[in-house]
Amino acid sequence: MGALARNLRAIQKRVNPPGTPHAARRKILAVVKANAYGHGAVPVARALARAGTDWFGVTCSAEGMELRRGGIRDRILLLTGFWPGEEKHLIQHRLTPAVTRCEQLRMLERAAARARRGPVAFHLKIDSGMNRLGIAPSDVPCVARTLADCPHLKLEGIFTHFASSEVFTDEKTDQQQQVFMRALEHLRSLGVEAPLIHLANSGGIATRPATWANMVRPGLILYGYHQSYDPLDRNAVAAAALPLQPVLSLRTRVISLRDVPVGQGVGYNGRWVASRPSRVAVIAAGYADGLPRALTNRGRLIIRGQFVPMVGTVSMDLTAADVTEIPEVRIGDVATIYGDDGEASLPISEVARLVGTVTSDLCCAIGQRVPRFYLP
Repeated sequence: MGALARNLRAIQKRVNPPGTPHAARRKILAVVKANAYGHGAVPVARALARAGTDWFGVTCSAEGMELRRGGIRDRILLLTGFWPGEEKHLIQHRLTPAVTRCEQLRMLERAAARARRGPVAFHLKIDSGMNRLGIAPSDVPCVARTLADCPHLKLEGIFTHFASSEVFTDEKTDQQQQVFMRALEHLRSLGVEAPLIHLANSGGIATRPATWANMVRPGLILYGYHQSYDPLDRNAVAAAALPLQPVLSLRTRVISLRDVPVGQGVGYNGRWVASRPSRVAVIAAGYADGLPRALTNRGRLIIRGQFVPMVGTVSMDLTAADVTEIPEVRIGDVATIYGDDGEASLPISEVARLVGTVTSDLCCAIGQRVPRFYLP
């Protein structure tokens, strides 16, 4: 968990450089949705709470309640809102919902009035151009009128979500920021304000200081990675000079060694055929554990500090590798899927680029049956 805490400190230092007055300090909302990007929501949240994060962000009430059961007492924002009928549970578990439609205000107001616990806080999401969730700028007057009739609610935050904040050359982010700022001004003109404003996700934190407002929402960068796999984006991220350390390593063991004659196939449909007498190691991991099936005949592993090619189809539970060049390999040896072994390094971001996806996709794909071990 040391890498996780160091990444949080790097983010805190970036958005609150030395000399920042306490009153001007930007808050950190640590995004731990999707089981903390596959890392384990409760252990990760506990570590981040100890390291000094201010808020947590999750997708839904089920994720929020999991954190509460795990002992997390900090504020938790439900980033995608709530379903009708969940209002009572939100209030009971002190979960802060995002409101993404005007009619949700009435639902929340009725539940807050019945609960008699004082004003219920919520965050208002503005759709600035992502075109998924959020109040359209044209619905701002509806929000103001409805909120005026909701004495049991408290607007605590207003936020939006960028579609492509990692891309320096994309004008879309600038356009979204302008739309959002105009919506804020419209709300203020109608007497609606909030103490917390947040726009910047991981890409915004890394590359766009103008989007930081007074709270930021780091997601994948907490875990040591930038989202983009495009070379242009990597240059942009490098310019941001945000030091990160990968949190996750994924390892398994060799459970079988096979001598495969020339012309014999390996695995389903014999998609790899030995062109020489070959030594093939079978490891205890497959696509049910998070290895993309797209790595069939193109991925690699690290065994005994050396890279070895994956051979044959990545199956649900098992994957094979050609270890002919490493005769000392034995059953029980560690096979590194993501991470470091000696001088060899295989970051999950590199594998994501190989299969044409983003790093968070592979992080989230790590199966539930994979045991997680948390080191200091």
